[in-house]
Amino acid sequence: MDAYNLEEQEQIDELKTWWKQHGNPLLNVLLVVFSVVIAWQAWNWYQRRQIAQASMIYHSLQEAVQKKDIARVKAASGELIEKFDSASYAALGALMASSALVESGDAKTAKAQLQWVAERNQDELRDLARLHLAVLLIDEKSYDEALKQLDGSVLPVFEARFQDTRGDILKIQGKVDEARKAYQSALTRLEEKQKTSGGLDSLQDWQTQADGTYREVLRQKLDALGGGQ
Repeated sequence: MDAYNLEEQEQIDELKTWWKQHGNPLLNVLLVVFSVVIAWQAWNWYQRRQIAQASMIYHSLQEAVQKKDIARVKAASGELIEKFDSASYAALGALMASSALVESGDAKTAKAQLQWVAERNQDELRDLARLHLAVLLIDEKSYDEALKQLDGSVLPVFEARFQDTRGDILKIQGKVDEARKAYQSALTRLEEKQKTSGGLDSLQDWQTQADGTYREVLRQKLDALGGGQ
């Protein structure tokens, strides 16, 4: 029995020695691994929860816009921007709110919403906000500020609209030659877009028809300046 106890004690001592040498580093590695896993799971849960909450507020905003409840529109869009600024719902909500605010006569708040989207987003929503902001500035006769919103790079889908709006501003300013060039550029970009579109489904067919109507509008603008083709 004594021999057995001695052998057992030696094994325990060896285990203690091994643990002193390797146990703490191993424990630290395991702690890091488990921490990463738990943090990842927590982040996913947080993201899902954030998206769900943002979706609910966005739905509330939609209802407020339909009912023309401007106070609720401001509250909902403000909450989206404040709490969920990195979510797409915030930018979409700001764009939706801006349209309702313009209709209610609150162009100042509408511009603030659009400016926020234009400065923080890097996709179609950014360019759409810039375009809407330029139109609001035209209404205020702030033509130079409107032109600034149209400067810089823009996604291809908005190129014709940007050039068209630029032409409108230049025409108002009496810069006929520059306006004509802008309208012609818009028309050229629209025709290039039509050549590259497939027109293979109903949505594309509808878009082609819309572009055709828009093309006629641009030609009328050019004709009015004596630059139609």
